[in-house]
Amino acid sequence: MPKLSPTMEEGQISRWLKKEGDKVSMGEPLAEIDTDKATMEMQALANGVLRKIIINEGQSAPLGQLIAIIAEPNEDIASLMSEAPAAAPAKQEPKQEPEKPAEQPVPQPQVKAAAASAAPAPRSVDNGQPGTDSGRMIVSPLAARMAAEAGIDLRSLQGSGPGGRIIKRDIEAAISQPKAEPSFPRVVPAGQIPQIGASAYRDEPATEIRKTIARRLVTSLGPVPHFFLTTEIEMDRAAEMRRGINALDPDLKISINDVIIKVVAAALVQHPEVNASFQEKFVRYYERADIGVAVAIEDGLITPVVRAADQKSLSQIAAEVRELAERARSRKLKPEEYTGATFSISNLGMFGIDEFTAVINPPEGAILAVGSMSPKPVVRDNEIVIRQMMRVTMSCDHRVIDGATGAKFLQTFKKILENPLYLVV
Repeated sequence: MPKLSPTMEEGQISRWLKKEGDKVSMGEPLAEIDTDKATMEMQALANGVLRKIIINEGQSAPLGQLIAIIAEPNEDIASLMSEAPAAAPAKQEPKQEPEKPAEQPVPQPQVKAAAASAAPAPRSVDNGQPGTDSGRMIVSPLAARMAAEAGIDLRSLQGSGPGGRIIKRDIEAAISQPKAEPSFPRVVPAGQIPQIGASAYRDEPATEIRKTIARRLVTSLGPVPHFFLTTEIEMDRAAEMRRGINALDPDLKISINDVIIKVVAAALVQHPEVNASFQEKFVRYYERADIGVAVAIEDGLITPVVRAADQKSLSQIAAEVRELAERARSRKLKPEEYTGATFSISNLGMFGIDEFTAVINPPEGAILAVGSMSPKPVVRDNEIVIRQMMRVTMSCDHRVIDGATGAKFLQTFKKILENPLYLVV
């Protein structure tokens, strides 16, 4: 299993692009791998024949373990096969087949290439239909994700992969078919009704991105000493500026989040001690404001990075964020596009969330949680008036940022956002 991203610790075989016995060339796409952040192609490391697939579609393997063997047609791979952990079967058969006699190894030159090892059983979904083994069907992670996005009922499909596995081409075929008329809910036979008090559930293997989120949360919220600073910001002028810009050129499509990214970058330039990270024996201070923007995807969260946001215009930031978010949701980001942020922003305002706290993404020193913008009564010049107000909370790593340091940063952020003409000064 190759390392396809800087944070990858294991990979899941989404789809083999070659089958056993196929000829392969060095650099040719061999398989699609679900990593912690994206689905990426794995390339063959040598010329030869794909002699053996050890890790099936839907199974995972840690970095460096054997997943397949490329060799010449008559090369001896017995020694490699004896060292490789046994792969979990693609589908559990009701009866045990008798073992076939082992092939007699033929002495040959050393095998040219090998690539990584066994892991959890493939993703399985409770089907509840006759004709499947023990009421279960096997679905590749990529197919499951495509089906969810297209609203396709997996129970209506017949898999064309090994052992009846539902794979990508089955979903593509279903998408191309005309929409069927809605059907009535399936009636559960009396003998299958759960007992009173029992809770129905299904277990699905955690995706690589969900495993990574779990690992990173443990290394963040526990070891990183968080503290939180909250302030409320009057957004009328920022909202007016945004409307004016979009009225001049509707193609720009500037969002409030784009304005926030630009203001955060401007505030970081004025407070470089916040644009920093703790590195055990020293504190690293960054010279650019590389802003991570949290984007929700189907099975987790990813933070594409707007590089040097302090040096970019609002229109550049808006276009870049849209493009990065689209590719993040389709899992097509390159590793360098979602790693290496110096400060992150998480905005849940569009979901009607007034206020929340976000978990720092190590090794960054802080993250800003942005709530919704809504009209509220406030006191201005001893009069009650209605203003568009927004609450933000900054989570700080106390090893890098002291309370006063974080407060001064938020003061500057608030001042610029409430008076966005500062951006042109």
